[in-house]
Amino acid sequence: MNKARRATLKRLSNHLYSVQIEIEEARDEEQEAFDNLPESFQESERGAGMELAVDDLEEAIDCLQSARDCIDRAVE
Repeated sequence: MNKARRATLKRLSNHLYSVQIEIEEARDEEQEAFDNLPESFQESERGAGMELAVDDLEEAIDCLQSARDCIDRAVE
């Protein structure tokens, strides 16, 4: 792989990292909001939706990390 493609891929990996951080912040905020709900609301449909959102954000974070790992291996 040439230097220009490596630089492009490193830049994209850094961009993915920035997106990952923003998603982590959103996940943390949603988790905190869920944790601050009264227990009766946590067990409601709304609480279940919040938990599902946290789980989905976790999956997105894992996927971004996996993509970054693949890019990093490609540029080695």
